[in-house]
Formats: sequence, C-alpha cells, structure tokens
Amino acid sequence: MYNSSAADGAANTVSGSRVFIYEVVGLRQNEETDKTNYPIRQSGSVFIRVPYSRMNQEMRRITRMGGKIASIHSLSADGAVNGSSVMKMKASKSQGNGAVATSTTTTSEGNAIKSDDQKLNSEKKGKPMTQAKAKESHADVPVNIYRPNAPFVGKCVSNEELVGEGGIGTVRHLIFDISEGDLRYLEGQSIGIIPPGTDKKGKPEKLRLYSIASTRHGDHVDDKTVSLCVRQLEYKHPETGETVYGVCSTYLCHLEPGADVKITGPVGKEMLLPSDPNANVIMFATGTGIAPFRAYLWRMFKDEEKAANPDYEFKGFSWLIFGIPTTPNVLYKEELEEIQQKYPDNFRLTYAISREQKNPQGGRMYIQDRVAEHADELWKMIQQDNTHTYICGLKGMEGGIDEALSAAAAKDGVDWMDYQKQMKKAGRWHVETY
Repeated sequence: MYNSSAADGAANTVSGSRVFIYEVVGLRQNEETDKTNYPIRQSGSVFIRVPYSRMNQEMRRITRMGGKIASIHSLSADGAVNGSSVMKMKASKSQGNGAVATSTTTTSEGNAIKSDDQKLNSEKKGKPMTQAKAKESHADVPVNIYRPNAPFVGKCVSNEELVGEGGIGTVRHLIFDISEGDLRYLEGQSIGIIPPGTDKKGKPEKLRLYSIASTRHGDHVDDKTVSLCVRQLEYKHPETGETVYGVCSTYLCHLEPGADVKITGPVGKEMLLPSDPNANVIMFATGTGIAPFRAYLWRMFKDEEKAANPDYEFKGFSWLIFGIPTTPNVLYKEELEEIQQKYPDNFRLTYAISREQKNPQGGRMYIQDRVAEHADELWKMIQQDNTHTYICGLKGMEGGIDEALSAAAAKDGVDWMDYQKQMKKAGRWHVETY
C-alpha cells in the first residue's frame, strides 16, 4: 500500500504547508515487477495526498513504480479540493503492467474535478453524444476498512477446484469467514491478500489484489463470508526457462480450510453496478475476470439474494460474453447456465472457447471474435443511456473489442473512440484488466 503522509516534512511557510492531491494511474505493486514478463493487474485511478515539500520526491517515486500522474489538485485549508487549481499531466502511454494500489485519500474514482474554465469549455462544445444520466456518487462505498499495517485475519472456509477434468491449469473458488471483523464490501470491489513469508529483499510480502466473486452478503447469504476466484500463476523465467509460480496465487490455491488469511480492503469503485434495477449490463470476461460478474449475476438472479435485497429487483437485461480456452475451463458453468435457463428474457450467455471453436477466418475463437459477430446488437444496446459495459480479464482483448464496435458505430457515422470517451465520462464504460 502506498501512503503519503501530509505531515511528513511539513514546512512552516504558507507554500510549504500546502497539500496537493495526485491522481495516479498504472501503479505497480512493488519495484520487483519491473523484472517480470507476466501481466500484472493494472490499477484504476489512485488519489494520493502530497505535501508541497515532498512533491518532487513523490513524482520520482510514482515514476519508479510505473505510475503516471493524470492530474494534480490543490487541497484547500478545509480539506476541499480547489477546483480552480488543477494541473493535467501529459504522460506517456501506460505500460499496462501495474497493480492496483490504494491511498489514504480517495474521491470518486475516475471522476476528475473540473475547474470553472473546463466546465465552460465543455458547455461550449455542446451535449455529449451519449445522453446518459450523471455519474453516480459513490460516497458511501466502503473503502480501506482494513489496511496492510492492520489487516483482518479471517479463516478459509473452503477451497474448491473450478477447472473440470481435461482443462488447463488450476483455478480455485475460495470462501473466507469474515464474521469476526467489520469487513464490508460491494459487488465489483476487490480485497487484498497478504501472503506469509518475505520477498527477495527479506521484507514481508506485499498484498495482492483480487476481485471479489461473491455478493455483499457472501455465498451463504449471511453477511459472514467473502469469496475469491484465483488462478495459480505459472510462467517461464525469461532467462533461465525455469517454471516460476506466483507467490500469492500458489499460497491461496493450496490454502487449507481452517487456515488463517490476512485480508485488507475493500478497494475499488470502478466496477460497481449501477443502482438502477432497470439498467442493461454488458459483460466481457476472460478467465478469472468472471469473478465480479458472478457477483453481479448472483445479485440480479439468485433466489436467496433476491430475498435478501427486497429494495433491489433487477428488471433490465444482462449479457455475458465469456472467453475461455476449453469447455472444462468455463468457470461456474452450472451456475451460469442455470441462470440462463431460468431467466432467458433477462440474461444472455455467450461463450468464446478458443481451442474448440473457430472464428469466420478459421482461426481460434476469441472474445473479440464474438464481439465482432454480435457487434450490431451490442452497439444498439450500448446507445441506450441505461446500458453499462464492463470489461474484466486479459488486457489484450480491449483492442479487438474496440475494433469490432468501431465498425458497428461507423455504420451510423459515429466515431467509436469519441463515443467511448463520452461513456467513460458518464460512468457507463468500466474496465479492469491485467
């Protein structure tokens, strides 16, 4: 966890006592990730408090960890962000291999604060192409109830294999008992896991973030558990060719029921579901990117969940396009297909099974091929102002999705990338990739 204390090096001068908010994207979990060749989960916006006296030092630290500063906001004496003092930073493209980080100061993620001049310029440009409602406020979302220096110690309730016989790799569904603490979370958030032991430098292992795979009530719908979907990371060392296993994923995949586990969080506001029960929800997932979408679908359709949420009755339409290598790798297959069978008017399930299905060109069927196949339907849905689109999983699928939707939008004379930007501003385009 990367925290900057406003008290560090506080000066007695007026300028020295000023505090700024850095909006940072793309942070890696630690400096060691510079040396790896496998994907590391990318962060969304992170907001860090920085005193004037430490601005240069903090910029160097952020750069060293692979982050880039999207904007800097001056913080007034009463703690409010001064909208008239905003510096937008011109940065190079993200390398796409950062890890989610958290900070002591957060605002609504991804919701940059505009100055009066910016608002005026926006009004001059006219209405955006998307007519979505204003971005939802997430002021009441629980964040950082437990931090790395004081994690919650839960217990493993169960650890079950999700990959069927003949499938590739191992993916586990883990349930943790959190009844002895105050950990609360919402669908679409993540928790941190701190594995035991020390890193190469002899320091305690840092946390790794995982998307939560259960609803706020847990798999037992009793508010006492939280669930994860974890694939054991395995890759070849670029120099030695030796097989290397991920530290935290290996720890979790072999965790025995009854064992203690250090948990932090929750974190994240980017992937939250809209509160509108009439919303349409499009979900693009690869592999364990299914985790938050399982939570969404349980909240929308599971009988026990519906009984526990009398104030939320989903009446919209949801569509999951799920990319996996083989049929045994369809995670939560029985759950997904049961929902599809029970609610055919509200849920559509589409698989892209790369090693078994062929795309129109005769190659492997990837998720972007399915998006291209259904691009006109998806584009029609996306134009509805109550449609939210979510992408979770491998970062490589984003380009193909954009390409397919660009072709569909072009038929209506619309530039897809411009349209997507407007969707992001309206809070209707949500991405969490690695």
